[in-house]
Amino acid sequence: MNIDFSNQILVRRSANIRVIVTPRWKEEMQQQLQSQISQLDAQIQQIESQGTRMIGEIERQSIKPFSADVMREIDNVRLQMSDRRAELLEQKNQLLQQLNQVQVVELEQEVIQGQLDNYFPLSKGDNLIALMQMEIVLRDGVIEDIRTGFPTAI
Repeated sequence: MNIDFSNQILVRRSANIRVIVTPRWKEEMQQQLQSQISQLDAQIQQIESQGTRMIGEIERQSIKPFSADVMREIDNVRLQMSDRRAELLEQKNQLLQQLNQVQVVELEQEVIQGQLDNYFPLSKGDNLIALMQMEIVLRDGVIEDIRTGFPTAI
């Protein structure tokens, strides 16, 4: 691609990455989502065990009956555990929803999987709006189509 910089400029655009749903894509996405869900489950267990250990340590180092300061410290640990656990459970629920969507999507349907930035030359007289539209279509990781211009009904 030769660019005449006196009459052209390079412009950055984002291209949508679309994938054609295949059995292989569904299997890979399900495995990837299941792995992420398992990692979140492990993080939740780790937070719970760390919190329990911290509370046990606070209780062990404190004189009984516990003072108001000790009770506030224990409550603070429980609150932090609860907040972090709720955050991770929200992430897990989002992944479970994505997993469900992957399981029900029909074969040969196109779904957007991400974006990729690229550059293109722009010259006087070009239709900027049409040139900004770009999609890369993949089937099992292989480029099947590169679409530019105004989107067409799929």
